[in-house]
Formats: sequence, structure tokens, C-alpha cells
Amino acid sequence: MSDLDAFIAGLPKAELHVHHVGSASPRIVSELAARHPDSAVPTDPEALADYFTFRDFAHFIEVYLSVVDLIRDAEDVRLLTYEVARDMARQQIRYAELTLTPFSSTRRGIPDAAYVEAIEDARKAAESELGVVLRWCFDIPGEAGLEAAEETARIACDLQPEGLVSFGLGGPEIGVPRPQFKPYFDRARAAGLHSVPHAGETTGPGTIWDALNDLGAERIGHGTSATQDPRLLAHLAEHRIPLEVCPTSNIATRAVRTLEEHPVKEMVDAGVLVTINSDDPPMFGTDLNTEYAVAARLLGLDTTGLAALAKNAVDASFMDAPAKSRLSAEIDAYTASWR
Repeated sequence: MSDLDAFIAGLPKAELHVHHVGSASPRIVSELAARHPDSAVPTDPEALADYFTFRDFAHFIEVYLSVVDLIRDAEDVRLLTYEVARDMARQQIRYAELTLTPFSSTRRGIPDAAYVEAIEDARKAAESELGVVLRWCFDIPGEAGLEAAEETARIACDLQPEGLVSFGLGGPEIGVPRPQFKPYFDRARAAGLHSVPHAGETTGPGTIWDALNDLGAERIGHGTSATQDPRLLAHLAEHRIPLEVCPTSNIATRAVRTLEEHPVKEMVDAGVLVTINSDDPPMFGTDLNTEYAVAARLLGLDTTGLAALAKNAVDASFMDAPAKSRLSAEIDAYTASWR
């Protein structure tokens, strides 16, 4: 381990773009697959590496949904949520806004109240036992259409679990225009939730404009194509609208061809507030520590630069002001002691 890797390993962090089911470790996925033997997902953790090799974004969605199908009851939900927090604690992640897709579970027969109870029970246990603060983004699976949007908005607005802070939109972008989801985002925003849709990952900057103009986006998930539009980059920088950048994910899904071609440096050079995230870490063979190492290489960062990057995530988060101050101070103290 290099000195920079060792610094990253101990650096206190926040993560803002990481998916619930997509964070299932090979051990947990294999356990769930063994519990549900009718699934096509391998039960051998080593075989999962091949299973998680994606031909393109559409194939990634296909594989992702096969893992979603393993979450069939409230105990599956609770187990997965707590184990994700355990992996986060190992990486010194103090706070995470975890993207959940309740529609994927409720349509498989898990009652919405049982789903919410399971995630909230896991959230409270993770904070008291592991020191990881979890907050939720309830996410519309775009490929499932307006039925999913209606159900997601209903659960978010009617049940409003204590940990819920934001409302999102994921899944494929091609053929899934953002403006059709405006009424559901309007409802969620009226209920006090923040707007954090995916946009511009596998489509052009027009999708990002749609997310801003129609969905009231306060952060953009991925935003990879933002660099194709100088006016958009200037708008994001001027209005301090953060991008949730996930470098390894973008390569794994073929949204970007190679890491060397990743536009993250152009984003930073344009003055955009960039956060680094892992997206679906075990599926992409990564974790947040690895993504920070990738960012250090792409952006030419030393320990001071990495600490500033970690504080970007704190600034862009939906933590309250005192919590932001505490985590920023912890990052500063860690960096000072390292020097």
C-alpha cells in the first residue's frame, strides 16, 4: 500500500451516490442466491466476478435487476442494508445517502410499511453499532415507467421514513425522457425532499438540462456528458450544483471508454463542485477508497487535494450544518495529523 493509499484508507468520508442493492457484497449476494435457488445469480462468490462483467449499460441493468430479484422479504432488506453499512464502516465512511428503489421490492410483494420498517431498523442499528449515519434517496426506476413513479412518490410522501432526504430517478436514460417525471418530483419536493436525478450518464447534456429545468435537480447523478456543453458547465459551476461522479462505474457500463478519457478533470477545471462515489461497488469491482485513488491519479491530487475532495461531498450532502461542521473538522484533523 502506498502512502497515498494509506491516507485514503483512513480518511473520513461521505458518499452521496451509492445504490442499495448494487452495494451487496459477493458474500451477501451468494447467501441470498442460496436462499432463492430459482434465481440465475451464481451462489459461488468467485463466479460472481464473471457474472458482474458487463457488455454494455443494458446488460448491466439486466444483471442488476436479477440481483434485485433476490430481495424478496423484509428480512432480506434489513440484512442487506445493515451489511452495506458494515462495508462502509470499513472504509471510514461516516455518512452516506443510500439510493433505494422501494418499487422493486413492493412489486415483489414486500408491504411498503414492512420495507420502511426494515430499512429504518437497519439505519438505527448502523448508526449505534457501526458509527455510520445513513440517509435515504428513494429512486424511481425509470425503465418501469409512470407506474413506478407513482408508487415511489406515494411511499416517499405518505410514509416519509425518518431517514429519507431526497428523491431520485435512475435506470436507463435512452428512451426514458426526464420531463415525464416532473409531476412526481414536484410532489416530492413539495413534501420537503431534495431532487437528485441521474442524468447525462449515457445521453447528452440535454438530459441534464431536462433534469435541472423540469425536475428541479439540486445535484446530478453522474452528469458525464456535461463537458460537451460549455454553457451547462458554467451553469453548474455558477449555481454550485454538484455532480456525483463515479469513474469506475462509467467505464464498467461503457458510458466512458477508458479512465484516461474520463471528463472529471474538465469538470473540476470548469469550477464544478465534484464529488467522488462508487455507485454499485461490488458489481464494478471497486469501493469508495478505490475511487478516491482513481480520482487522485486523474486529478493529480496529494493528501491535501484528497481531503478537499472529501469535504466536497460533505458540502454537497444534505446533512444539517452542525453535522457538516463536525465531519469537515474531522477531515481537517485527520489530514493535519497525517502531515
